[in-house]
Amino acid sequence: MDSHCHLSIAHYLLLLLLVSSCIQSTTKLCFCLAGDEISSSVKTNSCIDEERQALLVFKQHLVDHSGRLSSWVGHDCCRWEGISCNNSTGQVVKMDLRNPYDYFYYERWINASLRGKINASLLSLKHLNYLDLSHNVFDSNQIPKFIGELKSLQYLNLSHASFRGEIPSSLGNLSSLNFLDLGWSQNVFDLSSKNLNWLSHLSSLKYINLNGVDLSSTGVSWAYDINMLPSLLELHLCWCQIESIPLSLQSINFLPLSLQRINFTSLLVLDMSANGIKSSSFPGWFFNLTNLVTLDLSWNDFSNSFPSGFSNFKSLQNLDLSYIRLKGQIPKVSGNLCKLKVLSLSGNNFDGGIEEFWRSFSICPSNTLESLDLFDCQIEGQLPVFLGMFKSLQNLDLGANNLWGSIPDSIGNLSSLRTLDLGANNLWGSIPDSIGNLSSLRTLDLTNNKMNGSIPESIGQLYELVSLLLRGNSWEGILTEAYFINLTRLEDFQVGNRDRPISLILNGAYDSVPPFKLHKIWIINFFLRGNGISDSIPEEWLLKMSSQLILIDLSYNQFRGNFPSHLKFPNLTSIDLSHNQLEGPLPLWCFPNLHSLYLEGNLFSGPIPSNIDQMMPKLQELLLDENHLNGSIPPSICKMQKLQILSLRSNQFSGELLHAWNMESIMVFLDVGQNNLSGKIPTSLGVLRSLEILKLNDNNFGGEIPDALQNCSSLRSIDLGDNKLSGKIPLWIGGSNVSKLSRVRLRSNYFSGCISQQLCNLQGLHILDLSHNSLSGTIPMCLDNLTSLVNDDSYEHDYDVFEQATLTLKGEELVYNTTLYLVKSIDLSSNNLQGEIPEEISSLIMLGTLNLSMNQLIGKIPSKVGNLRWLETLDLSHNHLSGQIPQSLSSLTSLSHLDLSYNNLSGRIPTGSQLQTLNFSSIYVGNQWLCGVPLSTKCPEDDPFIAKDAKEENEDGKDKLWLYVSVVLGFIVGFWGVCGTLILKTSWRYAYFQFFDDIKDKVALVIALKMARFKRFLF
Repeated sequence: MDSHCHLSIAHYLLLLLLVSSCIQSTTKLCFCLAGDEISSSVKTNSCIDEERQALLVFKQHLVDHSGRLSSWVGHDCCRWEGISCNNSTGQVVKMDLRNPYDYFYYERWINASLRGKINASLLSLKHLNYLDLSHNVFDSNQIPKFIGELKSLQYLNLSHASFRGEIPSSLGNLSSLNFLDLGWSQNVFDLSSKNLNWLSHLSSLKYINLNGVDLSSTGVSWAYDINMLPSLLELHLCWCQIESIPLSLQSINFLPLSLQRINFTSLLVLDMSANGIKSSSFPGWFFNLTNLVTLDLSWNDFSNSFPSGFSNFKSLQNLDLSYIRLKGQIPKVSGNLCKLKVLSLSGNNFDGGIEEFWRSFSICPSNTLESLDLFDCQIEGQLPVFLGMFKSLQNLDLGANNLWGSIPDSIGNLSSLRTLDLGANNLWGSIPDSIGNLSSLRTLDLTNNKMNGSIPESIGQLYELVSLLLRGNSWEGILTEAYFINLTRLEDFQVGNRDRPISLILNGAYDSVPPFKLHKIWIINFFLRGNGISDSIPEEWLLKMSSQLILIDLSYNQFRGNFPSHLKFPNLTSIDLSHNQLEGPLPLWCFPNLHSLYLEGNLFSGPIPSNIDQMMPKLQELLLDENHLNGSIPPSICKMQKLQILSLRSNQFSGELLHAWNMESIMVFLDVGQNNLSGKIPTSLGVLRSLEILKLNDNNFGGEIPDALQNCSSLRSIDLGDNKLSGKIPLWIGGSNVSKLSRVRLRSNYFSGCISQQLCNLQGLHILDLSHNSLSGTIPMCLDNLTSLVNDDSYEHDYDVFEQATLTLKGEELVYNTTLYLVKSIDLSSNNLQGEIPEEISSLIMLGTLNLSMNQLIGKIPSKVGNLRWLETLDLSHNHLSGQIPQSLSSLTSLSHLDLSYNNLSGRIPTGSQLQTLNFSSIYVGNQWLCGVPLSTKCPEDDPFIAKDAKEENEDGKDKLWLYVSVVLGFIVGFWGVCGTLILKTSWRYAYFQFFDDIKDKVALVIALKMARFKRFLF
């Protein structure tokens, strides 16, 4: 990393996080040691002239903007700021030029920092035993080698002083040194050491801090060098790139026999966090350090279960094993660990519930635990009813687990609790009334659970409460002013739910004065009512808020009307009023420290203020999309040097896009899509080297894509779709300059020419949309080089959450935003592409959508199309494809949209479990030689199903034939069996006809008698 004269605020905030996670409090013993051996400042009449001159020369080589060394005048150097002398000899023994400010007060710190070079005149201070130059900025110089000649030094602190390069081995000459701190230079790893052999000579050392020093070249030898320090009490090796650690200090054959044992068993503090150490087990020699009071091994990779050897640490008070990939059963605390005050196991993957872990503490005669961190440990189960047994517990973090059930009433017994984090679990029910007993509570975090019911009024008894975080739940009831009247320290209040409105109502008077001095307001999807509040922003309520307010989030409510433009919150850094129904012109706020302004999803109209760069000079994120803003985009936008995110999508802006972009811009996300912008795409966009996402879609831009855009080397997504761009797609799209491109959307323009094979170089490409253009030529045969469509390597980048894109998937246009990074699609439809579909396309097994419709493609459908197992949409319609539909198509179990219509396909339509659900004839219409279900056209050839039907039909035909034969035979036999006999035998014939004559006479007689009787009855 390059050196800088002036350090950025962002850099030091990062460094501050590293410091806070790695630097342990120095033991009192170390400070007392320095106090005993270094004389205090004395007031003598004069100091030794040679030493005074040396100090003046030293001062001449420094830059002192704040005048910290203004007292360095006159003859008595013992009275100078930062100088102490021996009481009897007048010799300078102590130089303490530590910066009085640190990074928390950046402006003061940078102003008070001494700069320049350290002059060798210090060698004249032969009795100097204390030298502290920490927290200054010495222009990234190396640590001077001559410091190793200050033989009397017992205390040396050069931490946070912007030194860089190799640590001089001459420091190994400081045989009297007790305290050495070289940690955290300007940038992490600015300082380095190829080996620590020089350190092994400092046998009197009691304190070592090499945090942030690059020790990657030392291998495992660092451990053997440390083993040479028998008096060592504190060892800080955080973030040193130590990747390996010897499992034993007795396994090396070139060490003297006297060293094949642990020499630093007196060690009290060991910090080896954030090194990335990879080991399948904990080193055995760790467990011989039985005097340890503090052990920090966090942010390494031990990938093992909790070792039983930790029971050796009988004096251990602070143990941090967070994020080291521990697994197995959550550890039970043995009796030897009863002195623990701080235990952090966050970020591991434990099995089972929390109840046994909690119960294991009951074996301790007294519970001294003050801080317990089990955040993100995959712990399951209910909170134990005996939760309140830890009377001394001050911080409890059980967030981001799988805890369920309700919060037990015993929570109110944790009378010393200051921080309670139960967020991101599956807890339900109400907050118990006993919560009001936690009189020392400062932070209550119940965010993102399934809690419902009302919030108890006993919340109002938490007089020390600073943060009340209740968002992401389904609260009910009414919050009145009585809840807050005693919460005078409240700074951060969060309630509401982005996904759905809640039934909780905040009921307050319009003119009420809040008792608290909020720094952050987060009220989302909420009912806010009271005297004059209802659906309008409570202007008077906001005006009476503290001037210390730094965050306002009132998004996803139903606020209407104009937002007050005369608010004065000088410390406000973020304001989110998105997704309301606010209207009128943009408020003319003058917020000098504002970083984030979210006003999207409202009804604001009019132009953007032309002096927005002066009103909000520190603005980093500006989201104004989905409003009714109009006019031209003001040139002052280009002057906002800190602006990283600009979203003006879905407004009515007109005119040309800004041309005044400059190289000092750090723009990362630029979206002006869905407006009425026109003209050519400015070439000045090419200076935005940090730009990752560029969206100019749905405008009226014309001309060609400027080659200058290839200079945007960080570009990951480019969307120029739905414009009037023309010419050829430039070859640099796919070149090495923009190799990070993962989304290319150029649809609905007038591009012509061929699709370049350069596109195949974009290994991260997962969305390619060139549809609705006039492209010709063939589909590149190198598509299998798109490894992002071959392997599942989808992950979301920081700014992807702001991007929105319209894609044609599953036969319709769909809008994607938060899941856009998961979409894998190729759409080349509605062009003039020719040739065959390359077989290589079958290698893109992660592809979700393939649309090649409305082209002039010929040949067969690739036979291995069934390899695309995640394919959901396949559209090859309106081409000239021929041959049969591959049977492998039936193995596409994820397929939900298929269109092969209007081609020259032939043969039987394949069948399969998934294809059975796609039984619409429109899928195959326009292919006159296709047959089979779902078409009405029958296939002449047989397959197992058709053969069976034919056999049944054949058997039916035979049955009918035999029926007819039997009928005929029966007729012949019956007819000739009777009639033939009568013809051939005369006596039978006479008898037969005589029989019928007799029957006839009898019937006639019966009828005559019946008629006679009937007539008599009538008459």
